[in-house]
Amino acid sequence: MKKKKITSYQQRQNRQGYSFMLPWIIGFTIFTALPFLATIYLSFTEVRQTVMGFQISWIGLDNYIMTFFANVEFVPAMLSFLGMIIPYTFVIVILAFILAYLLNHITFLRGLLRTIYFLPVIIMSGPVMFQLIDSSSRGSEEEAARRFTDIFIVQIIATYSPQLAEILLGIFDQLSIILWFTGIPIILFINGLQKINPSLFEAAQIDSANAWQILWKITIPIIKPIMLVVTIFTIANLGTFSINPVYDLIRTATENTSGGLGIASTYAWIYSLVVLLIIGAAFLLFGNKEKRRRRY
Repeated sequence: MKKKKITSYQQRQNRQGYSFMLPWIIGFTIFTALPFLATIYLSFTEVRQTVMGFQISWIGLDNYIMTFFANVEFVPAMLSFLGMIIPYTFVIVILAFILAYLLNHITFLRGLLRTIYFLPVIIMSGPVMFQLIDSSSRGSEEEAARRFTDIFIVQIIATYSPQLAEILLGIFDQLSIILWFTGIPIILFINGLQKINPSLFEAAQIDSANAWQILWKITIPIIKPIMLVVTIFTIANLGTFSINPVYDLIRTATENTSGGLGIASTYAWIYSLVVLLIIGAAFLLFGNKEKRRRRY
C-alpha cells in the first residue's frame, strides 16, 4: 500500500509539473521544433518566390554539395566561427567566474558593483551593442596587431606559436565586447556560489586547507554544472550577433527571394550541427563523470 501511495504521489507531482510546463512545450513545438524540422526539409529543396507564392522543388544533396565545394564563403566563415567561438567562450566563462567569485566575497558596495556588471545586459539588446560591434569591426586586423603587438606576453607567445598570438590579438581587440557578454554568466555563477554550504568551507579550513585548495577541491567541482549552463548560454548568445560570420551568411541568404531560402536552410542546418557538437564537447568537459561511469 505504501508503494502505491508513493507511486500515486509521484504521478500527481509529474502531472502537475508537466501541466506547469505545458505552455512552454506547446510554444517550443510550434515555434522551435516544427520550424527546425522544416529547415531540414528545405535544405534538400530549391525554394523560389513566384507570383503564385513559394515554389519548392526537391533537389537532394545539391545544396550541400554547392555549400562545401562550390561556395567560396561558407567554409571560410565556418572556420572563422570556430576560431572565434572556442576562445571567446573560454575567456567569457573564465572571466565571468573570476568576477563572480570576487563579487561574492566583496561586502562593501556589493549591490552597486553587481548592478554595474549587469548593466550591459540591459543595453546589449539595443542599438548601443550593435554600434559597439560595428565600431570595433571597422578597424582592420593590421591596426589591431599594431595596437597589441607591443605587449610583452604576446611577443613571447608569438615566438612559440604565431597562431595562438593571433587569437590573443583578436581577443584583446574585442575585449570590450567580451566584457559585455559576461553579465548573465556572472549572475548565474553568483547564484551557484551562494548555494554552496558554508560548512564545507569551515570543515576544509579546520583540516588546514588554504584558499587555493578550497577553490579547486570544493568550489569548482560544485560549480561545474553552472559552468555547463554558462557555456551553452554563451555559445548560443554569441551565435546570434553579427560577430558570427555564419549568422550574416544565413541572414543574407534568407533575404534573397530568388532561391536563397533553401541555401539558407542548408547553412542553418550545418551550423546547428556544428554548434551541437561544440555543446556535446562542453558536456564531456563539464558533465558529471561519475554518473557516466555508473551508466556503463
